[in-house]
Amino acid sequence: MTRFRFDIHARDGRARRGTITMRRGTIATPAFMPVGTAATVKAMRAAEVRAAGADIILGNTYHLMLRPTAERIHRLGGLHRFMGWDRPILTDSGGYQVMSLSALTRRSEEGVAFASHLDGSRHMMSPERSMEIQRLLGSDIVMAFDELVALPAPREAVQAAMQRSMRWAARSRAGFDAGGEHAAQAALFGIQQGGLDERLRAESASALTAIGFDGYAIGGLAVGEGQVAMFGVLDYATGQLPEDAPRYLMGVGKPDDIVGAVVRGVDMFDCVLPTRSGRNGQAFTHDGPLNIRNAVHAEDLAPLDADCPCPVCSGPQAASRAYLHHLVRSGEMLGAMLMTQHNIGFYQHLMAGLRSAISEGRLADFAAGFLARYQRKAR
Repeated sequence: MTRFRFDIHARDGRARRGTITMRRGTIATPAFMPVGTAATVKAMRAAEVRAAGADIILGNTYHLMLRPTAERIHRLGGLHRFMGWDRPILTDSGGYQVMSLSALTRRSEEGVAFASHLDGSRHMMSPERSMEIQRLLGSDIVMAFDELVALPAPREAVQAAMQRSMRWAARSRAGFDAGGEHAAQAALFGIQQGGLDERLRAESASALTAIGFDGYAIGGLAVGEGQVAMFGVLDYATGQLPEDAPRYLMGVGKPDDIVGAVVRGVDMFDCVLPTRSGRNGQAFTHDGPLNIRNAVHAEDLAPLDADCPCPVCSGPQAASRAYLHHLVRSGEMLGAMLMTQHNIGFYQHLMAGLRSAISEGRLADFAAGFLARYQRKAR
């Protein structure tokens, strides 16, 4: 049994094509992980997510600890069995949701005390508790618990949060390693922090490397700083992290964000955008975002994207824009399901295209062609 192995098979500039091998399967990188917040990728069955091309999905520690609780999922055989997904699952640490969704949070060196957004019940999330929850869920890739700061923020606040996150990273490492059989079968990723400050991010990367992790996430971005600032950080952040480990950009993003990040050396992504946008009538296409609610689509028999191989766009059960327009405008749940299925399929098709381009040494041309077409005026 392989616990965790990352192999780089091809390079093109700073971009890498590789594989992560784990006991529940192989993950082709660069990879996009659909977000299964509450033990479901919203509006899709697990088999459909897999058929779209996803090798791994993301589960949410905060939401699952509150409902149905990690302890219940553990009693029922773990998250994989609970939701019918037999491939790798990465679980986030819960830090982002604790600090963005919860009321009356109080941060201390111990962790974050918070009130549930569901019923107001009080909880404490610490590095040790986060590791325990992720262990109970049966996560394959566990994320260290970190402290987030909304940007913009004073440098002193960003520095203090980063340094506390590094102390919490060491505690996460110890808590994970105490997990016995689970630790012997799973992987732990650290999270680089430091805002938009190159020196702080270098300090964070050095601390994480000294602790030692299987992979390294770039955290604290996609929080409103904008694409230019994000790419500015990625221009140096990927080079600060170990070369022989996967790099995971958390919470990103739009298709053009992903292309730019892959060019800068990022290997893994997750984002709620394709599912959330699908439920709200927005499709991602090679020609940019498309709002299916717009009247221009009411009698359009074309598919969402003629170049998309997903079942919503091609094959015997393909749906026209006119039909999808009707479903979404009517509030029919099938509309949300089909729009989501398309978006997840589109994202996976994009990742496959990026991997092929890296392997064939044509990433620059692929990226330029994709972006030139995608960044036209939204419809």
